[in-house]
Amino acid sequence: MKPGVFLTAQWRMLVLLNYEIAPEILAPFVPRGTEPDIWQGKTYASLVGFQFLDTRLLGLAIPFHRNFTEVNLRFYVRRQTTDGWRRGVVFIKELVPRMAVAGVGRWIYNENYLALPMRHKIVQASPAIPPTVEYSWRFGRRWQGLGAAAAGPAVLPSQGSIEEFITEHYWGYTAQRDGGTLEYQVKHPRWPVRLATQSSFDGDVDCLYGPQFVKPLGQKPDSAFIAIGSEVSVFKGVRIP
Repeated sequence: MKPGVFLTAQWRMLVLLNYEIAPEILAPFVPRGTEPDIWQGKTYASLVGFQFLDTRLLGLAIPFHRNFTEVNLRFYVRRQTTDGWRRGVVFIKELVPRMAVAGVGRWIYNENYLALPMRHKIVQASPAIPPTVEYSWRFGRRWQGLGAAAAGPAVLPSQGSIEEFITEHYWGYTAQRDGGTLEYQVKHPRWPVRLATQSSFDGDVDCLYGPQFVKPLGQKPDSAFIAIGSEVSVFKGVRIP
């Protein structure tokens, strides 16, 4: 029986900064039953900031928890099934501004959530004008953040492009406390994207993600773009064999 929908929402104005990271750095985070998903011989991780809008759990809107910001560090894996490869993401850490959201994510999926003060800024005079988008969080004694300025029209990623690789992963995988793996489906249409002319990231990588990520995330990203986003459905998790 196919799992039911756990959460629906809109994910909008996604800033994606994508970094090549050595496989040995990501290896300890790869859930059992999956393997790294590779693009043109490289493994990637992405810093992603976006708006979580009109959120509903099991169809119910929770007061004061419908609209919020999330920033996460994720990388890409795949799993072989009888239907072919399932391509998915694994989260290193997810930042949200609500304690309840972080608690549900840890309890239901065993995801590594952290609740922090957060804010965002979107500058766009009209839908026809490319936006500038910033997402920030307060960690320690200062505000940190990421952002991007886009150019050109929003278009679907071309076949075989890094933008297609980054956005078209429709499964999530998370290691469980007993060593097993939870798999859940994320459904959404293909996202139009705008390439970024400028991008920025200022964060305490050592404390947030670990010292092994300091050097790779301290470099200029290999690619940066803004995805328009869409309505999404996140299904209940199932333990894989």
